[in-house]
Amino acid sequence: MSFAPLPSVPAASVPADALVLDVREDDEWAAGRVEGAVHVPMSDFVARFAEVGEVLAEHGRAYVMCRVGGRSAQVTQYLVQQGYDAVNVDGGMMAWEGAGRPVVADNGPGFVA
Repeated sequence: MSFAPLPSVPAASVPADALVLDVREDDEWAAGRVEGAVHVPMSDFVARFAEVGEVLAEHGRAYVMCRVGGRSAQVTQYLVQQGYDAVNVDGGMMAWEGAGRPVVADNGPGFVA
């Protein structure tokens, strides 16, 4: 059995108005995130799948992100298998920050934890 390659893009190529689905845990999210991202920790993903489905139905393609790309790859694969348009962000938040893209927190600039 062969599988199609996982759809992925470099962090620098994520459109500014894209729906970013952040699957990191709460402490990572609090330290720094993409402004406007939707936060659904991987540990809560199955329980909150209906909510995720609603967001994806409204926005279309989701760019899935974690710290370095491992967890987001798993979530992307799951979403694609469910028929959703999902793309893994290669290198995750580390690559996002490394590409000079903005990272925010509740009180101003954030950092990748």
